[in-house]
Amino acid sequence: MLTFIGLGLYDERSITVEGQEALRAADRAYAEFYTSELIGTTIADLESHHDVEIEVRDRAGVEQHPEDMLEAAATEDVAFLTAGDTMISTTHVDLRLRAHDRGIETRVIHGITAQTATSALTGLQNYRFGKATTLPFPYAHGADGLPASVTETIDANRADGLHTVVYLDIKIGHERTEEDEYMTADVGAELLAEEYPDLVGVVVARAGSPDPLVEAGTMTDLADREFGDPLHLLVVPGECHLLEADALEELAGADRDALEIA
Repeated sequence: MLTFIGLGLYDERSITVEGQEALRAADRAYAEFYTSELIGTTIADLESHHDVEIEVRDRAGVEQHPEDMLEAAATEDVAFLTAGDTMISTTHVDLRLRAHDRGIETRVIHGITAQTATSALTGLQNYRFGKATTLPFPYAHGADGLPASVTETIDANRADGLHTVVYLDIKIGHERTEEDEYMTADVGAELLAEEYPDLVGVVVARAGSPDPLVEAGTMTDLADREFGDPLHLLVVPGECHLLEADALEELAGADRDALEIA
């Protein structure tokens, strides 16, 4: 059995009760934190809290060389852990399909995701979000300006009146520095301001933690602010219903006159 378990958004307590029970009952536990991390905890704290040993895999160890995990899952109960919900990344769908090809039973135990937390914290209605995009560090995509994947997503969503979640790049143990790097919202806003200086953005910082932050402003304005510890993301609102506009004004300090209201 291979059980995919979402750990939630912040620390060792963010996991669901169902996920905790499955993790503690597993014979082996593997995890990856290159797609996202739990900023409020450490591997050691996770292991201590759940009384398990966790082997952390890098991208290659999950995407290219998962054979040892699959071999173990053929005869044992194996848990595979990620921050958020394990099936947001297609990487993990691929791992699940590989297990099925070998006749290995799989199970998914969901966790809280940044997408749903963002809707809840901002007051923007979840069904009115369009396609999400990721804003990479400039050195990561190697081109001048914003990548087309970012601008095309924002522009298409805005044309349809939809909100856009802009995930901000993280690099775990990147080869440039051998340290973890997290794009902060001010840096993301500065990059977006090159193309959209007067566009309203909403910063969501530390979703799932005891002190989440939600602040709105133009991209130019947000680029000059500080938002504290990671993880951060940005939302570009589309057309807002009256209740959504009320929420952004009250919860994020948005300038109502700068919003597009349906």
